[in-house]
Amino acid sequence: MLKISSPKITLAVLGGGSWATALVKIFTDSKIHVNWYVRNPEDAQKIIATSKNPNYLTEIKFKPSRISVSSDINEVVSKSEWIVFAIPSAYLESELKKIKPPLKDKIIVSGVKGFIPETQLIVGEHLHRHYGLSWERFIVIGGPSHAEEIALERLSYLTLASKSKDNAALLHRLMRTSYLKVKVSNDVIGIEYAATLKNVYALASGIAHGLSYGDNFQSVLISNSTREMNRFIKKVSNRKRNINHSAYLGDLLVTAYSLFSRNRRFGNMIGRGYTVKGAQLEMNMVAEGYYACESAYKMSKSLGVNTPIIDAIYGVLYLKKSPRRMFQKLSKKLS
Repeated sequence: MLKISSPKITLAVLGGGSWATALVKIFTDSKIHVNWYVRNPEDAQKIIATSKNPNYLTEIKFKPSRISVSSDINEVVSKSEWIVFAIPSAYLESELKKIKPPLKDKIIVSGVKGFIPETQLIVGEHLHRHYGLSWERFIVIGGPSHAEEIALERLSYLTLASKSKDNAALLHRLMRTSYLKVKVSNDVIGIEYAATLKNVYALASGIAHGLSYGDNFQSVLISNSTREMNRFIKKVSNRKRNINHSAYLGDLLVTAYSLFSRNRRFGNMIGRGYTVKGAQLEMNMVAEGYYACESAYKMSKSLGVNTPIIDAIYGVLYLKKSPRRMFQKLSKKLS
C-alpha cells in the first residue's frame, strides 16, 4: 500500500485543452485545489485574469481560489504529488523531457488516450519503461465521457484503472461530483488500449458517415470494431475482461457516435474529401485517432492480429488511398 506523504493532497493537471479543462472542473468542483500547467503563457495569463479557458469549454468559470495556473511545467510538477496528464499523446514526450523532478516519485494519472509516437507505447508502458514509474503509482482514466458533457454537467461515467486499489480509491474520492459516476478496475493495460483504439474506430465511423453510409452499415462497422478491439487487446494482455463493459464498449460507442467526438468529426471530413492536413487545419484540435492509427497498424502486424478496420483507416490516412474504395473493400470483410 502506498502512503500519501502529506495530509493535504497536492494535485496538478498538465494540459490546456478541452479534456484538461474538464478534469480541472471535476477536481475543483470536488473542492480540490489544482496546480494547472498551460503551455502557452498568454493562455495561462488569460485564465488567471478571467477564470476561464479562452480556447476550450469557455462556459466553465473556475473559482480563482481553487486554481494556480502557470506556464512553467517544473513549477507545477515540483509542488504537486499527484500529476494528471491531459496532453495529446503526440506532444507528451516533448513535455515529459522538460520535467526535472523525478516522475517515479509522483503518482501519475493519465487522461491521455493514444500511443507515444517516439516509442509506440501506451502511456503507462512508456512511463514504466523509460521513466522508472512503478505500475502501483500509475492510474489511467477511461471513459465513456466527453469533456463537453462534463462542462454541461450532464451525467457522465469514468473508469479508473490501477494496480493499487488504495490509490484508485483515493482518486475516486477526489473526483466526487453530482454529475459524475466513477468505477474502479485493475485492468490497467486493457482499459488504456481500449481508450486508445476506440479513437481509430471512431475515425472509421466518421469516414463512413462522410461517405454517406447509413445506420445499417454503422451498426455492422461498430460491431466488428468491438470484436477487432477485443482481439487486439487479448494479444497484448490476455486476461479475463468483459469487452461489453462501459469502459470498453461504452467508450467506443460514445466516441463513434457522438457529435462531440473530434475523431468522428475528423473522419467525417476525410470521408467528404478533405486531406488530412486540411481536416487538421479546419478542426484546430488534435484527433488522437490519427496518430494512434499508425502505431496500432504497426503493432497489429508485429502481433499477427487480424485488424481489417485498422488496416483500412491506415490505408486512407497514411497511404492516401481512396476512402470510398477502401470502404468498399472493407465492407466485404465485415460480418
